[in-house]
Parts: sequence; C-alpha cells; structure tokens
Amino acid sequence: MEGTAMEETMSAHHEAARALRIGSVVVNVSDIRVAMAFWSEALGYRPRYEPEPDWVILEPRDGRGPNLSLNLGETRPAEFPHVHLDLYADDQQAEVDRLLGLGARRVEDWPYPDDEDEDYVVLEDPDGNRFCVIDASPDAGDAEGGEGGDDPADDREDR
Repeated sequence: MEGTAMEETMSAHHEAARALRIGSVVVNVSDIRVAMAFWSEALGYRPRYEPEPDWVILEPRDGRGPNLSLNLGETRPAEFPHVHLDLYADDQQAEVDRLLGLGARRVEDWPYPDDEDEDYVVLEDPDGNRFCVIDASPDAGDAEGGEGGDDPADDREDR
C-alpha cells in the first residue's frame, strides 16, 4: 500500500516538472554588442528584438532549442564555472577552428584528465565565459567501445 502512495506522489511531482522547460540560459557579459555578435554567429541565433544597452535575448533561427540571454554584468566569470554550455558538434575540429576565428580562446590550462581521447575542448567567449565543444560525431564513442551517435553526455563525468 505504501508503494502505491509513493508512486502517486512521484507521479504528481513528475507531472509538475513536465510543465517546466529551459526557456533561456542567461550569461553575464561586459559588452552586449560584442557578445551578441559572437554568440549569434557561433550558434546561428538572432536577436528576438532590438537589443537594449544591458540585455538581449538571442533565439535560434530555426526556432528549436532554448534562448541565450545576454545580461550586462560587472563581474568576471569564474575560472571553474558551476554551469557552462556544452555545444555538440558533428565536426569538432572544424567548429573549434570556426569559434576561434569568431573570437573564442582555447583554455590551455584546463585540467583535462590524463586520458588522451577526450571528446571535449574547453573554450571561452570574448568575455571569458567558458564552454565546451563536444565531439558528437557518429563515430565519437567507437574508440572506447561505445555506440556511435549516442549522447556524449551519457559517457562523461562532471567537468
């Protein structure tokens, strides 16, 4: 009988949680226009409306995925952020090169594990906000015997 009550409670919580979704990820930046140019090109996003001096919401051009909101802030990003973006790429090296060309910087001193076959590269945007470019190519998991094409986040511990 207790199992049934517990299942009903869990089901009610699950239903409530399904009413929520990530609508926007907010990133603090020091220059709205510079950040807007970088992230718009990096992600193929566009401003939802005319940017304000201290705020802009970028939305996916195809309408799929969460928004990225840029907020004018005075603090510098943490060296090891609690939250960061994982950007999945079918051609990781090409995307890393493209992002570097847009103004991203490679984080050279990141404490990568000793494993030489890491499937992510840590970069930072022009404001120093760190993010990862994940190898999501169909054969990315083959080196470790994984199934290609699976979600790379399933095989990785917290970064």
